[in-house]
Amino acid sequence: MTRVDFYQLSRDPVDVTVARLARKVIQAGERLLIVASDPQQREALSRILWEQGGASFLANGMADGDHAERQPILLSGRCEAANGARMAIIADGAWREEATAFDRVMLLFDPEGRDAAADLWRRFAAQDTIDNRIFKQSEQGGWREGR
Repeated sequence: MTRVDFYQLSRDPVDVTVARLARKVIQAGERLLIVASDPQQREALSRILWEQGGASFLANGMADGDHAERQPILLSGRCEAANGARMAIIADGAWREEATAFDRVMLLFDPEGRDAAADLWRRFAAQDTIDNRIFKQSEQGGWREGR
């Protein structure tokens, strides 16, 4: 079964949210794939992860780069994890069916993507192979599971 967490971006932008979620994945001892179709967005996310500061940076690399299989966090335009990741963040809000091969997927979407996310939510709710959950951000910046 694949768990799909829907993250509705409201307070923080995608880069802040990706960095926060990526840190939690790495702290849990897991590898991560971050998916975004735009190469410029992938580059920007990579910089944010590296610039976390001091010893707390989040090491990462591009799927088409050297040693992709050794990267704890891999950024790609496709849902293929050369690093063996079982968790993925879809940073651009565009669902890819290949994502169901992962154990857990975090789909980030902004207000413009709300209708598409709602349609996807309803489709997943009718399937017994998907465990879908919604997370909403509080005014203070924390995330809580909602309905």
